[in-house]
Amino acid sequence: MKSGWQKNLIFMLLLWQVLLLAGCDYYVSEQPAQQAPVPFYNRDSRGRADTIGKLGTQSISIPAGVIDGWARYMGDPGDFADPKIKAKYQRPPESYDLPIESFGFLYRITDGDVYTSFRQTQQDYRHDNKTLIPYGKPFPWASVSVYGQYDAKAPLNFNAYVQEGFEISKRNSNIDYIKQPQPLYGLTVYKANNGINPETGEPWKSDTLARDRMIKKDQAGNIKTYIDCQFTRHINSCHHMFYNDDWHIQVWISYSRTYLPRWQEMEGRIMQILDSWRVTREGKLLGKQIGKA
Repeated sequence: MKSGWQKNLIFMLLLWQVLLLAGCDYYVSEQPAQQAPVPFYNRDSRGRADTIGKLGTQSISIPAGVIDGWARYMGDPGDFADPKIKAKYQRPPESYDLPIESFGFLYRITDGDVYTSFRQTQQDYRHDNKTLIPYGKPFPWASVSVYGQYDAKAPLNFNAYVQEGFEISKRNSNIDYIKQPQPLYGLTVYKANNGINPETGEPWKSDTLARDRMIKKDQAGNIKTYIDCQFTRHINSCHHMFYNDDWHIQVWISYSRTYLPRWQEMEGRIMQILDSWRVTREGKLLGKQIGKA
């Protein structure tokens, strides 16, 4: 028969074991959640990390110094979102599967190169700004914005967009866009009231409401390219949009009308640039990056 002090010792040992186990459980529960593995980043000669993510259907690694502004990922608050919402928002960890909503860069039309900070193209761009724009000379740089398309139900064409634009012009400004008999650089052209201002009976002297509009359809009859251009400004400009089905993206380009004859080349060159940024899901480059510093 155990004495009283032996019983107390056994009780204390059991209590100590219970507390020890409880302490272990507490310790485990307080450990931070396992962090997502840090992705591999391609870097430039200055050590700057690329911007990574998934654009449409492709994983990409955009060379550092190329993006004009910043990349926006799906779910990021908009520029004009409530500051309180922005402050609380936490973007998911970066990866090559994180969907990119949009980003922008500068593309040189004459040779297919892109602007990159701390690279010769930065000096070239500044020089062209200083020596061409003030004198009304054609500016060889195009502003490019790329948008990932993630709604499987949304059509990858401008059919409804163009039709709605024509209807709005007719309803709000009494302007009919008339298809021209001759194509221009392979584009079907529409001119406001056949290029004539109905109030004066003379050619339009202002393109505020009457820009030339141009389209290109695919074999199925869907509008894949839409361009509208000024025709009376000191430096005429074009706003050019196109879809790419393979990537599931929409691209916007703005440039001097001088370069309109090269619209097809521009679309091809921009896709070459994006293709050079493709990577595996682990970040391995699939080609030589255009714009790498």
